[in-house]
Amino acid sequence: MDRHIKLTGARVALTATRAERLDLVIRRGHILPFDNKAATDGELDLSGHLLLPGLINAHDHLEFSLFPRLGKGPYRNASEWAAAIYHPERSPVKEHLLVPKKDRLIWGGIRNLLSGVTTVAHHNPWEPAVFGATFPVRVVRRFGWAHSLNFSADLADRFRRTPVRWPFIIHAAEGTDAQALAEVSLLDECGVLTRRTVLVHAVGTGISEREIIFKRGSSIIWCPSSNLFTLGRTLLPAALNSGVPIALGTDSALTAEGDMIDEMRVAQNAYALTAQEIYPLVTANAARVLRLTGGQGTIRERGTADLIAVKDTGQTPAGALSSLQPELVMAGGRIMLASERFALQASKRFHRLGFHRLNMEGRGVYLLRADIPRLCASAAAALGSEIRLAGKRVLA
Repeated sequence: MDRHIKLTGARVALTATRAERLDLVIRRGHILPFDNKAATDGELDLSGHLLLPGLINAHDHLEFSLFPRLGKGPYRNASEWAAAIYHPERSPVKEHLLVPKKDRLIWGGIRNLLSGVTTVAHHNPWEPAVFGATFPVRVVRRFGWAHSLNFSADLADRFRRTPVRWPFIIHAAEGTDAQALAEVSLLDECGVLTRRTVLVHAVGTGISEREIIFKRGSSIIWCPSSNLFTLGRTLLPAALNSGVPIALGTDSALTAEGDMIDEMRVAQNAYALTAQEIYPLVTANAARVLRLTGGQGTIRERGTADLIAVKDTGQTPAGALSSLQPELVMAGGRIMLASERFALQASKRFHRLGFHRLNMEGRGVYLLRADIPRLCASAAAALGSEIRLAGKRVLA
């Protein structure tokens, strides 16, 4: 039913600063022209709500979302951090690896969904048996990737094998030492710094490195809370005004402060950014960096129906991100999450669609289109009764 439905009564975000009251008709996962009068299977009254585009998380490692933060930085570079924390035979890593990988990936999807993310770039192999229609969020498939210069001996081959229309994503300049500073030039020498190259972190860049990135037309994914935890610093403010396209990513829960709501707050506080400056980093800019062409990051005619409904207090769309608390999240026209308060308005419908209750510390009580009882039992079998998702306790 929620694949062919009319959403009525809400103000709809058209830009970071402008929203208009519009009725949206969704068919087969896409938004029909705004003036469409076609009959639908039903209506969902969203009066008193503001509709935002689903957010885009440009960088995550989904399978680590149940893990705690690991390490005692600051470290000089990511290799130092990895050497310090990678001990699979020790607690807490040992116990967390006992949770089936499929379930850990799903928890990663839930972590994103709870913060209004509907599209995520997972920096690891695409999992066809997991990332299907039932996964909580859309996982980007069309991109090439390598881990980093240090951990990807086949970097040049990976880049050549990536279709030219796809982005190529790599951790780079993830540090504060000379090794990190040299990585942009090394990538350039290898011929893999081009318009489709996306550098994750790029903390170890100065003026000359940013000039190279700008001239090559490359992009950056910024993960401030992860950088501050592991390295003690993040991108310099000049990078945000360099003309280089920048998107926001959470990185994994191994180093991030929490979820995308937390990440936006850290980003905003890092350089006293306005909500209007944060908004494109998780919407249109992120879509541009990841070369998404289906309308992700916007609400537009014939675009994909990725939507967040929040309470309308008269705020701008950008302003809504400063205190984001999703009441409803749709991905590709499917309702994937609803607050318990919102769901009570149509509780029979939500239970019939296979939603399950989740009480998340600091986020509230939600109904999700995911088998929460099974996932909790699976995690508890390895971790005990206290389960934390990106540092926040799962209460039910």
